[in-house]
Amino acid sequence: MPEFLELLPPIDALNRLLDALNFQPQAEEIGTQDALGRVLLQPAVARYPLPSFPRTTVDGFAVRAADTHGASESLPAYLVLSGEVPMGATPEFSISRGECALIHTGGMLPDGTDAVVMVEHTQSARQEEIEILRAVAVGENVIKIGEDVAAGQEVIPAGTPLRPSEIGGLMALGITRLSVSRQPKIGIISSGDEVIPPDSQLHPGQVRDVNAYTLSALVQAAGGIPLRYGIIPDKAEAMFAAASRALQECDLVIITAGSSASTRDLTSRVVNQLGSPGVLVHGVNVRPGKPTILAVCDGKPVIGLPGNPVSALVIASLFVVPVVEALQGLTRFQPKASIKAQLNLNLSSQAGREDWVPVHLLPGDQTARVPFQADPIFGKSNLIFTLVRADGLIRIPPAATGLSNGEIVDVYLF
Repeated sequence: MPEFLELLPPIDALNRLLDALNFQPQAEEIGTQDALGRVLLQPAVARYPLPSFPRTTVDGFAVRAADTHGASESLPAYLVLSGEVPMGATPEFSISRGECALIHTGGMLPDGTDAVVMVEHTQSARQEEIEILRAVAVGENVIKIGEDVAAGQEVIPAGTPLRPSEIGGLMALGITRLSVSRQPKIGIISSGDEVIPPDSQLHPGQVRDVNAYTLSALVQAAGGIPLRYGIIPDKAEAMFAAASRALQECDLVIITAGSSASTRDLTSRVVNQLGSPGVLVHGVNVRPGKPTILAVCDGKPVIGLPGNPVSALVIASLFVVPVVEALQGLTRFQPKASIKAQLNLNLSSQAGREDWVPVHLLPGDQTARVPFQADPIFGKSNLIFTLVRADGLIRIPPAATGLSNGEIVDVYLF
């Protein structure tokens, strides 16, 4: 039985794979409204300031701040009402000393004004006269020209994944077309004589293909386009033919099953035949998912995942997702969603190995430091509903021999 070549820590294994890639994302131009989740390839630069005119943030009266100094409810200031600012247009009048103008949220400040008094802090004394019941400072309740974005400013750097906020900001600047990276195509190959399609009748000794669909969903969430190449029998010729085709048509190839160090191990041999340098890592010091293969074949990454659904999905989140992101030219650090929780029992671990444990979140004691408890879910790595019942994973670092009951942990959410 062949042995694992080397058990690397997950971060070292990932860096070895990424360092061996020399991939340049391909650009395509799309409408900004269709760019959610896409990675920007060219920095977005503001052609003009935002806002492009001084505007109020409240309903009230545009004033010269100096005219309100000392004003209070007991000793109001009195200003002459000179007009009303039209919405969506430039005021055709200016304000002089002792005057004010009615203005509505978002309206442009008339010339001569530098602050706005909220309508709640005013009252009408006589016709064409306003009582100011509170003093304001220069710039109060006002957005200045370029306060949000200056003309010529780089507002979104290249390599940024676009969220709803970026889409809105770009539209505010009139940027309606963008250069983004083409979504990488990810080939997914399932293997195993016992694996059948999900819509097939199940017979004793058979299992339905889970990994092709969980991995497809994971790839889509990461910004890639999954292409499934079917279920390949445990024969080297068939595996090589499917992998060669996938490698030619895709930017990354994922092969599930066949990565264990056993007499039925085909993946590493097939991968080494696909191109150079071939297998870089065979075996990662992590549970679940030790029999993981990371390779580069003629410039394209190939990842061999364990066949067990839990192992495959955990390992894919550690290796497939970062590679899919790198293939899109993503350079901005993407924090993973997590929540603090209190572990509700002891967990043991082997020193030197990184463990990932699925947990279910339970309401915690309201007087505790965190509002949730992390309840570990124990199950073998071929039981997919272990993850279905879980809300996230907790990590036991390799330097630890476990985690203690009551310890505060980070739960990485699905």
